[in-house]
Amino acid sequence: MYPNYYQNTNRGFVVPFLLGGLAGGAAVAGCCAQMIGFACMSYKENGIGGLVSQGIGTSMLQMPNIIKNPKTWIPPILASAITGPIATCIFHLEMNGPAVSSGMGTCGLVGQIGVYTGWLASGKAITAFDWIGLAMICFILPAVLSVIFCNILRKKQWIKENDLKLN
Repeated sequence: MYPNYYQNTNRGFVVPFLLGGLAGGAAVAGCCAQMIGFACMSYKENGIGGLVSQGIGTSMLQMPNIIKNPKTWIPPILASAITGPIATCIFHLEMNGPAVSSGMGTCGLVGQIGVYTGWLASGKAITAFDWIGLAMICFILPAVLSVIFCNILRKKQWIKENDLKLN
């Protein structure tokens, strides 16, 4: 039904299920937590290039590191477990744009553009609360939470220096 590359990506999950509405909003939150989380928690090892390539590129760059040390995945997973419910229960973040945008997170800002175009298409009056929610869910909370959880795991020696280094 879809090209093979859809089978191994976030888009491969959301497109067949056409995740929209609140479920799509939760998917955006989870994908953003992965991308922004890995970008920020690996800043020490990867600098600005890693921040940009993972933050608005793809967190899939970390897959070799996740395979070497699966514990590196814990911080963004915990961040997504927190931001998903906040996105849906507090900010009522919905994906009413194209369903594929739900699985894109911050990649090219497609997730955020999808939320915005959904706001426009629905005729919703866009408020400051909506913009604050979008910024909190997609950028601020994933960055802060992932770094906090990563620092805890670094202190426990579950994540060591260069475990997040991109090659």
